[in-house]
Amino acid sequence: MTTIQPRPTPHRARARRRTLASAVVGIAAVALAGCSLAGDGGSGGASSEDTVVLVTHDSFAMSEEVMNAFTEETGLTVDVRAVGDAGSMVNQLVLSKDAPLGDVVFGIDNTFASRALDEGVVAPYDSPAAGPEVDALVPDDSNRLTAVDTGDVCVNVDHEWFAAAGLPEPVTLEDLAKPEYRDLLVVQDPASSSPGLAFLLATVGAFGEDGWEQYWTALRDNGVKVSAGWTDAYTVDFSGSSGKGPRPLVVSYSSSPPYEVPEGSDVAPTGALLDTCFRQVEYAGVLEGAANPDGARKLIDFMLSTEFQDAIPEQMYVYPVSAAATLPASWVAFAPQASDPFTVSPEEIAANREAWVQRWTDIMIG
Repeated sequence: MTTIQPRPTPHRARARRRTLASAVVGIAAVALAGCSLAGDGGSGGASSEDTVVLVTHDSFAMSEEVMNAFTEETGLTVDVRAVGDAGSMVNQLVLSKDAPLGDVVFGIDNTFASRALDEGVVAPYDSPAAGPEVDALVPDDSNRLTAVDTGDVCVNVDHEWFAAAGLPEPVTLEDLAKPEYRDLLVVQDPASSSPGLAFLLATVGAFGEDGWEQYWTALRDNGVKVSAGWTDAYTVDFSGSSGKGPRPLVVSYSSSPPYEVPEGSDVAPTGALLDTCFRQVEYAGVLEGAANPDGARKLIDFMLSTEFQDAIPEQMYVYPVSAAATLPASWVAFAPQASDPFTVSPEEIAANREAWVQRWTDIMIG
């Protein structure tokens, strides 16, 4: 089974650089007032009437102020249990479904939603807080997963590098395989990286079953570099990050550029190529057999509240799903979403994910 790394760690402020991100997540998770992080040595999924256990991936973060509001509103404390990356989280939920790890899960995305649904790890719940934009993103008609956020995985470009080199920036996926962009792109391994898997799916969506393998062969022959995960690709190899690496093209997120804008500047040194994107959707669900299903439902409702949704961009580095949410000014200026991202249906992903990853591995690694 593929093991997937989580989305890049969120930032707490625009001026913070990605190299600080891992430490920030740890601090933020532990600091949640009214919440506890019980990763190692936790007591299983045990809950009480005044506690709701949230099982999530390592990139979950939310401010003390927002989480306090949930506690004040409901009288419930949230026990946050981060159990690894997004893919291994789903695997653990499947393995523990007869003795669930908690009450509610956050962070199952559309690349693994079908596995969670097929294995019966989440129970039906149709949140009254879900608007039509949320309902439009359900992976099936069982009402077992509720969309909370979205993120566009796209190739990011270092504008300053291309300007200095006098080379036009690429625009499309096809451009990336052209000789003038040889040795300029770094991607992530889809067998070990969520953005890497999303970018593989973008190429499947773009070129179809008959064309994606030829496309990756062309990228390989054009000098694409493969890193195990986002952190190395973005912070070490990418020239537009604080790491100042050698490659000016990297697979990341359309929401990455705002965090590269220097304090006080109104110009972004990097950007996202919006014709290269795959849209990820993250879901929450009530765990089947939860000790506190009522608390789980209340937490899902709260995740769709304006207060939680408004905080998502700068806390979890993705887009809120609610149409009523307000984006930070920097996101409005520098982080537009793709108007027509590539998509692959959950059914196709479920049926082919492992085979696609293996075929990609055969092409790129041998």
